[in-house]
Amino acid sequence: MADQVRSARTEGIATITLDNPPVNALGADLRRGLMAAFDKAATDPEVRVIILVAAGRTWPAGADVREFGKPPEAPLLPELCAAIAGSAKPVIAALHGTVLGGGLELALAAGVRVAAPGTTLGLPEVSLGILPGAGGTQRLPRLIGAKPALGLMLSGLPIAAARALDLGLIDAVSDGGAAEAAGRLARAYLAGAAELPTAAERAAGRKPDPEAWLSAVASARAGLGNPRLPAPGRIIDCVEAALLLPEDEGFAFERTAFVELVETPEAGALRHAFLAERHAMRQPDLDGVPAREIHRAGVVGGGQMGAGIAVALLGAGIAVTLVERDQTALAAGLARVATIHERAVEKGRLTPEAREAAWELVSGATVLDALETADLIVEAVSEDEALKTQVFADLGRIAKRHAVLASTSSSVDLNRIAAATSRPEDVIGLHFFAPASAMKLLEVVVGAGTAPEVVATGFALAKRLGKIAVRSGVCDGFIGNRILTAYRTAMDFLLEDGASPYEIDAAMRDFGFPFGPYQGLDLTGLDIPWARRRRLSLRRDPARRYVAIGDRLCEAGRLGQKAGKGYYLYPEGERKGVEDPDVLRLIAAERQARGVVARKVGAAEIRRRALAAMANEGARLLDEGIARCPSDIDVAMLAGQAFPRWRGGPMMAADQAGLLEIRNELRDFAREEEAFWRPALIWDELIKNGLTFADLNR
Repeated sequence: MADQVRSARTEGIATITLDNPPVNALGADLRRGLMAAFDKAATDPEVRVIILVAAGRTWPAGADVREFGKPPEAPLLPELCAAIAGSAKPVIAALHGTVLGGGLELALAAGVRVAAPGTTLGLPEVSLGILPGAGGTQRLPRLIGAKPALGLMLSGLPIAAARALDLGLIDAVSDGGAAEAAGRLARAYLAGAAELPTAAERAAGRKPDPEAWLSAVASARAGLGNPRLPAPGRIIDCVEAALLLPEDEGFAFERTAFVELVETPEAGALRHAFLAERHAMRQPDLDGVPAREIHRAGVVGGGQMGAGIAVALLGAGIAVTLVERDQTALAAGLARVATIHERAVEKGRLTPEAREAAWELVSGATVLDALETADLIVEAVSEDEALKTQVFADLGRIAKRHAVLASTSSSVDLNRIAAATSRPEDVIGLHFFAPASAMKLLEVVVGAGTAPEVVATGFALAKRLGKIAVRSGVCDGFIGNRILTAYRTAMDFLLEDGASPYEIDAAMRDFGFPFGPYQGLDLTGLDIPWARRRRLSLRRDPARRYVAIGDRLCEAGRLGQKAGKGYYLYPEGERKGVEDPDVLRLIAAERQARGVVARKVGAAEIRRRALAAMANEGARLLDEGIARCPSDIDVAMLAGQAFPRWRGGPMMAADQAGLLEIRNELRDFAREEEAFWRPALIWDELIKNGLTFADLNR
């Protein structure tokens, strides 16, 4: 505790320094140390001004995630903030780095806030299914007004110091550093050259506009999105309470709402997702293993995937050489890169200057020899094993020593690809999700011979690209696509049994997906999984059920949105898609040809079978050792397959639904199609020992 908080007194100024690296998280020890130091300064007759500063790279960036799910320890952050806000002596908060969540609530308790340039401030609690519970919903709207306060809390997004200054959230941005500015201000106050109000004095001087306040509350309520997420509505309630209730009652109202939200399943799932993403990036077996440096990269193949990967690498400041088979293909590949950049500029995600800087790092070639100086070479050619192994055989000869050779393939065995080289230790799988320039997930696939430093390089690269990495073993489809395939297979069974694609899509949107499985197929193109099914047809077990409705649509030229028709019809300029009676007739004809008598399928059954299929495939991945832990599976589905974040992922959702219930449902479903629905071995093991998937994450 003593190490986390330091105090110094000089000429009437008490400076309290928070020092809990790496992000000064507001854990119990820091809170205890700060409360003790503050009480001492507040009661010291020699102290007239108190300055709060933070050591290291940031002001407190929020709570200590290690305390999530544990009993709270005194002093609670609301108590600490109340003590600071109630100080009879002026308190200055000197801010730098990321001032987020509880860190911003701590700053709001001070009477004056000064910030260093580059500081960002925000209240991201809504992304965890909760609300600011240390006075943030009360102090912030009283400080800057209800409308901007609601915008900050409902979006959860941080703002820059300049914007915070415009809003009145901070009082100054100092080029000379926040701590130095706070010291100058304190000395000026002591010399009688500046005013320095306490938090209570500033609050007493503000007179809110009730009409504007209530109008902002009503507008926010009207704009509420997903009704399944309780936190946004409760945030609005608390901001309304800040106007209508006496101050003490407003803080009590906020605290009650916070405690209620913490216990909701949505908040539990969102906390799980937050922690799971961090857990996925930590690889204990790689501690102390150095990653190889990546300055120059090559991308072999300039299709949509290759172009997207090139853009992602360029965005990280890595020089890229794009290689294609001839000048025509190369020109098309570079044009795809340019198009992705142009769209990013149009949408405000990239500045024109950043686009030009990226283009300075791009070059093209039509021979692999151009990659002899590359530190990383990513293969993104078509899913043809002969072609891929030939590329890697050539790369094994051409690439410099210690260059990392990466394949993006999800259907060709990485170990066979690596065997085509003389250096399997340098080969790794980097499975990007389309569009590669935007999707957050990167599956780092570790082959039998992949060297530890190459695995470390994969994770370091993911972090550099701003992506979330999940480790996977070698199998067809890896983690995300295997579970997606199981999900679609279960839905295809229901489609043939009697459900319409539109009923299935509606049920899964209600579950929380942004789109249903058949909308997703139309978006990506029905021809892509069709080609994969044809590749795998010789290996398909004839005894297993196979639904050919997707094949029939492709044979009829219904390839999805790009063809103007798939499961849905897309009239000119229509991207959403409309239901098409011709599709229902095609499905009915296929049922008749297979001798299937259609039955009524309800939305509840659709959702139940979808979750059971996804969770069971995840359990199989654990049985096979493909996935490291259940939370990695959840991350793959959240970041790569749009699984609803507020459900935490399929393994978290299975825990919440009850493992015994889902295992029994799987047994029931297995009477229809044993090979697909047979429960993985791990279900019985967990149930027998009274464990959940969450227990395996520890």
